[in-house]
Amino acid sequence: MSGVSVLDPPIGRHFGFNDALHPDRGWIRLPRAAVGSFVLFAVARRTYDATLPGNDVDVFQLYSEFTVQSNLVLGLVLIASAAWPRTRLPEWWDHLFGALVFYLVMTGIIYAVLVAPPGEPWWSWDMYWPQLAHHRLAPLFVVLDWILVTKTLRGRWWRPLVWLSYPAAFLVFSWVRGGIDGWYVYDFLDPTLGGGWPAALTTTAQVLAAFLLIAFLVHGAGNGRAALAAGTGRR
Repeated sequence: MSGVSVLDPPIGRHFGFNDALHPDRGWIRLPRAAVGSFVLFAVARRTYDATLPGNDVDVFQLYSEFTVQSNLVLGLVLIASAAWPRTRLPEWWDHLFGALVFYLVMTGIIYAVLVAPPGEPWWSWDMYWPQLAHHRLAPLFVVLDWILVTKTLRGRWWRPLVWLSYPAAFLVFSWVRGGIDGWYVYDFLDPTLGGGWPAALTTTAQVLAAFLLIAFLVHGAGNGRAALAAGTGRR
């Protein structure tokens, strides 16, 4: 496997397949750089639009959105993954990447189910292009990256619970912030709308259940991909 770094643990199975999809390969790094740049450009465009008169959110409100926060970090992580060989990045990098896969999948699902304009098909790609980048392209790309690109480091069973710490903190932040200034980042979190706190808590409980399920599915997919490269030994 000349020209690529040796993963830790090293590749021990299906050498040709895993070498072709090694994270240091140019055909892996170039799409990561392109998508990461596009996602960040979309964040920049949404930031600019938030400064325009008549926009429904200001810049501070914009950066209070789960979508913008997760996509901002994703763009930086994709570019870093493209810029440096895997061995130049920390061991926990794959766990961070997995967390972002989880967050972006949930971003796409929540947008389609709870946030999208009424009547917009969940499969539609006909939308404001930063929304397209953040709610369609980024989730699809990171899922494909997670299940295709070679990784050998497996996560422990409790990894999804660690991933859930950020959504839980975001939930508390959103309610505290809304209680202070009356602006809630998403309508389903707003207890001042019809149904009050019972409706908000019921929907939130359903969202958290979906988060937990998706977290374990992403975790399992990552471990399954690692098993194709380094066997089933635990790290």
